[in-house]
Amino acid sequence: MSPPTLAKPPSIAGTAVIRLRPRASVLLAVTSLVGAAGFCWPLLIHGRAATNLAHSADAPWLFVAVLPLLLAVVLGELSEGSLDAKAIALLGILAACGAALRIPSPGVAGFEPVFFLLIPSGRVLGRGFGFVLGAVTIAASALITGGIGPWLPFQMFGAAWMGFGAGCLPPAKGKAELGMLAGYAAVSALLYGALLNLWFWPFGAGTTTSFSFVPGAGFVHNLHSFILFDVTTSLGFDIPRAVTNGVLVLVLGRPVLAALRRASRRAAFDVPVVID
Repeated sequence: MSPPTLAKPPSIAGTAVIRLRPRASVLLAVTSLVGAAGFCWPLLIHGRAATNLAHSADAPWLFVAVLPLLLAVVLGELSEGSLDAKAIALLGILAACGAALRIPSPGVAGFEPVFFLLIPSGRVLGRGFGFVLGAVTIAASALITGGIGPWLPFQMFGAAWMGFGAGCLPPAKGKAELGMLAGYAAVSALLYGALLNLWFWPFGAGTTTSFSFVPGAGFVHNLHSFILFDVTTSLGFDIPRAVTNGVLVLVLGRPVLAALRRASRRAAFDVPVVID
């Protein structure tokens, strides 16, 4: 019997190299449901609930819950053969690079290139990889910059969903792919800002303003109030974030995509072992 050999790798242009398997997909869905519950449960509170908590009580529990769930996603991928030691090493390298991007720009005036690497990484390496990378990048950057607080688990979920979405984009090549990724980077950055507003809006907008959350007022009324709150309080930060990441993808996206695809080919993430 001849030694095991590697089959010829399929073309990976415009497609994800590391694909989610059923077990990891279920774990990722459970993790996302936990995150969605963490964001949305304040919408169910009564009007006389303590409005000054701002998730200070539940955020530590959400952080404690998300870490083993992320670990379970990674272990599920390892057990099913989607990830190996090389992919884990690449995950660590990309997370460290993303965290380093946050050091000179901790959200000043909305300039946050920390999200830039999530887009091409999720695109090339898959939505599961992008999800874990987003969460790990934000956690690592928070440790470096001291940005640890009740907002951290919500930032982790927001970035994780950005990386996941990049892996869900349709196939494309060349300039069409670059334009699609730049547009996604800008839109997802705006949505990230809105999502992060949602985590504290029911508590932080007070009870007497025109954009306060009103329990029992109905979905349409509260949606209008939230949009008003988002536009008037943070759009000035969200737009620079969107422009920054969109421009970075347009300028640096092509070499980064090429480097990631070259690394994935050499690491042979998607190549099955064939025993003759």
